[in-house]
Amino acid sequence: MDTVTSLEGLRTIYRPPAQRSLDKEIDHLDGHCRDFLAHSPFVVLASTDGAGRVEASPRGGPPGFVAALDDRRLAIPDMAGNNRLDSMRNIVDGGSVALLFMVPGTDETLRVNGRAMISTDPGVLDRCPVGELRPNVAIVVEVATAFIHCAKALRRAALWEHDQWRDTSDMASPACMLKDHIGLEGTVEDSQRVLDASYAASTWKVGGEHDASGGAS
Repeated sequence: MDTVTSLEGLRTIYRPPAQRSLDKEIDHLDGHCRDFLAHSPFVVLASTDGAGRVEASPRGGPPGFVAALDDRRLAIPDMAGNNRLDSMRNIVDGGSVALLFMVPGTDETLRVNGRAMISTDPGVLDRCPVGELRPNVAIVVEVATAFIHCAKALRRAALWEHDQWRDTSDMASPACMLKDHIGLEGTVEDSQRVLDASYAASTWKVGGEHDASGGAS
């Protein structure tokens, strides 16, 4: 298999970036970035551990659930997950993160890169409630770069175009995938009931609670 192993090799294939693609990057959260955060209900959090291994996980909540603490910091409240703590462990071990914010109906995304820390500071937690829920833990990101990413990927995917979504009746359901991957006994319907019960019990709980259904992912 032919591979590209150097920056010089890449530049023999790709043209240099347009200057505006470089100039759009800023080092803080200006008013436009804050407005984007205020309308965004969804972000993908990518993190690396000390050895450079990468993990990405989705985070969601009501629009604006990620709070801009000031023009250099944002806070992501932690909601109940599966307690694997993949992102949390990476942040404690490494600290570098990349964020991709999305607003439904908007093809452009907001990218934010920086250093992250796990905060239990009451002043921070008070600033990033999820509805009426006050988190126990928040991921605070010190912003290094922020910029709008172009719409090409989402337009190619027709992500918000319902009439272009592919029929999923020919693929296995997530409950079926989970059953087969784990080796669960019972039917797919049984697995679906377990999933539904778990979602009903923990979707609107904050992470870090010491019970069977809560926890960060």
